[in-house]
Amino acid sequence: MRFTRGALGALVVLTFFGCASQGDLESVRRDNDEIKNRLFTLDRGLNEVRGEVKEGVEKSLAGYRQSLEALQADMAGYQKDMAAIRKGGADLQATLESARVDMQLLTGKVDDVRILAQKPADDIALLKEDLNKRLAALEARMTKLEKGIEEQQAKAQAALKSPEQLYQQGQDALKAGQGAKAREFFASFLVQYPKHNLAANAQYWIGESYYQEKNYEQAVLEFQEVIKNYPDKDKAPAAMLKQGMAFRELGDSKSAAYILKKLVDEHPKSEEAKIARDKFKIK
Repeated sequence: MRFTRGALGALVVLTFFGCASQGDLESVRRDNDEIKNRLFTLDRGLNEVRGEVKEGVEKSLAGYRQSLEALQADMAGYQKDMAAIRKGGADLQATLESARVDMQLLTGKVDDVRILAQKPADDIALLKEDLNKRLAALEARMTKLEKGIEEQQAKAQAALKSPEQLYQQGQDALKAGQGAKAREFFASFLVQYPKHNLAANAQYWIGESYYQEKNYEQAVLEFQEVIKNYPDKDKAPAAMLKQGMAFRELGDSKSAAYILKKLVDEHPKSEEAKIARDKFKIK
């Protein structure tokens, strides 16, 4: 704009004093045209920048909306699972109350036994035996129901934990030598977070818990789940090594050699392959 005003001012002065030549006028016009072209180019560039900024903002907003919708869907799923868990707990509680009523009724029958004391001794003995069996069966049923309620409560608590917290609980239980409890945490982790980065690790530690308990057959099956479902994860070579070792413990040296050879061939640079070569002489 300053160039335009300067050029127009020079034109007015030259015209006013009558001293401007034709060449001077042409020069002023060229300067004026050049300035207009620059302004046009700047306006076009500014419009392009505005368009790019608008497009970028719209894409970002679309991404945020998709993330929000996905989060809302996850929350809806969690709420549905929690509702199912609460219903299951309520049903178990109702069944337990019914069992307690049955227990009271059976306990009341003990008094009936006293009334029947005049009956032959054999009849009384049979009645007592039947009563004791029914009481034992009912107590076992109540114990099972109480355990089921505890499991439902544990699942409800686990559903409220983050994946990292649930995974760490499994690790802590395994370190404490509580293999069955560790498997419950890791299995719950896999059900709730099957696509999580730690899913392969959780499956591996399930196999490791069975290996520590010397349940080598089940350990082989659990390690196979790691190899099959997470072949590209870091735990795949570790699962292959432990699977080979489990086969050796079972006396199946042929299967052990096959798995360890496959480990060396597919993961030659891994630490597990080095162990297979050094300890088990696999080439």
